[in-house]
Parts: sequence; C-alpha cells; structure tokens
Amino acid sequence: MGVLRSMTGYGEAVTENESFKVKAAAKAVNQRYLDITLHAPVQLAPLEVKLRQAVKARVARGKLDLFLTLTDKREGSTSVRCNRQLASAYQQALNELSDYLHVARPDDVQEIAAYPDVLQVEADASLTGCEPVLMEAVAGALRGLDEMRCREGEALAADFRERLTVLTALREQLEQLAPEIVAAYRARLEQMLGELLAAQDIDESRIIQETALYADKVNYTEETVRLGSHFAQFSSIIETADGPVGRKLDFLIQEMNREANTIGSKCNSAKAAQLVVDLKSEIEKLREQVQNIE
Repeated sequence: MGVLRSMTGYGEAVTENESFKVKAAAKAVNQRYLDITLHAPVQLAPLEVKLRQAVKARVARGKLDLFLTLTDKREGSTSVRCNRQLASAYQQALNELSDYLHVARPDDVQEIAAYPDVLQVEADASLTGCEPVLMEAVAGALRGLDEMRCREGEALAADFRERLTVLTALREQLEQLAPEIVAAYRARLEQMLGELLAAQDIDESRIIQETALYADKVNYTEETVRLGSHFAQFSSIIETADGPVGRKLDFLIQEMNREANTIGSKCNSAKAAQLVVDLKSEIEKLREQVQNIE
C-alpha cells in the first residue's frame, strides 16, 4: 500500500553531548514549490548548505521553516573583553561634561563599564563537535514532521476514497441516462424534421441520417468512459504512492473537470444536468483536498 503525504506538519527534537545542546523544530505548510527558511544562530551559517540538503532529502513541496537553538555548554567558552580606548573616550567626555556643568566627576569604574560596548561578551567561535549534534537534532525533527505528514496523508486518502465512491455512482447514473437522452432527442428531431419537410417530399432515409448526426451531439458516452478512466487512475495513484504525487493528482482533477464540463454542455436533460452539478461539486471538493498533498 502506498504512502500519501500531506504538505502540513510539525516535528521537533533535542540532541546534546557534553559540549553542545541543539533544539530543532520543523514546521511545514502548503505551497506549490519547496521553500525553505532557516531560523538559526549566525554561528551555524557555514552549515546552511548541509541543513538545506537534509530538508530536501525529506521534503519535496511546501513552505518549510526550520528553527534551530544552540546552547554552548563548554566551560570557558565565553570571555569578556574590555574596549579600553572606548572606556577612555567615555571618561574623557564625562570629565569635560563635569567641568562644563560643574558637577562631580564619575569616580566608579562601574559607571564607565555600564556604557554601551565598553565591556563585550565574546563566545568561542569554534564549533568543533557541534555538527553531529546539530544534524541529529535536525534529522529527528524532520522524522517527526514526516510522521505527522503521513498521518494526515492517510486521513486525506480515506476522504479521497469516499469521494471517488460518490463520483463513480454519479458517473454510472449519467452513463445509464445517456441512451435514453439520445433516443428522446432523436425522436424529437425526426418528428420536427418530418413535419417541416413532408411537403417537400424529402427522402425519409435522409431525415434519419440527419437526425442521427445531430443526435450524436448530445451523446456524452465517451466523456463518461474517460471519467471512469480518470477515477481509476486517481485511485491507483493514492493506493501506490511512493513519493510526491500532488501534481499528478492535480492534473487528473483538471481532466475530470474538462469531461464534466463537456457532459454539461451536451446533456439535454434536467436530470442529467443536476447530476453534472453534483459531479462538479464533488470534483471541486476533491481538488481542494488535493492542494494539501505533496
């Protein structure tokens, strides 16, 4: 049995070792093409290509946001640097201001240290040993995302089966009506032409030939046969899917609509017209759900 995937889902994972802790969260929603947005600390920028490759190995379509949080657990991995030139400049400026305003000069180093950028916290830029932890967390988040997408895909597949059952029943009713509609239309044409042309002594075989030609214009049997083929293909795809199938299903929906519109333009019967309305309504519901499939 195939695996149908929704484009919507969420997964997260946390991985750590003695030096690093990484939390990864992956969120995906519907979109025609794959669009990946990374939300990660700047230190992880060198690994962006690998992160995107990891996502592409799991996801083919949709808008995906990957959120990454990195915690550096190493002792001594951060340091505080004093910007001496800036501190001296602040002190000189404050002394000048003190002389001008005739107020006391600052005599506490904490006052100078509190000014912007005098003290700067610097983290160890080295991320040796971080990559395996990072990629494991990302893999876990993507697995969780995939599991949710598969569960939603199963629910969508069940809905598709129900709608295909309804569509098949409507198609069969239309197919059964077709001979009756053609026969009634032909009879009306023969009667009308017979009355109009009787005075002109037109050959009866010619009347029969012309009525058969025009009656064929209301015969939609070919369209119902093609509809049946589209339904069968749709069913086969959702039962045997082993990868992205959304675009194939979307194409079949377009073909179903084409056949339904043609039947609607041909059918010369109020009952058939109502069946076509019901048919198109169900196809539209099918189309809306297909937009969720990868």
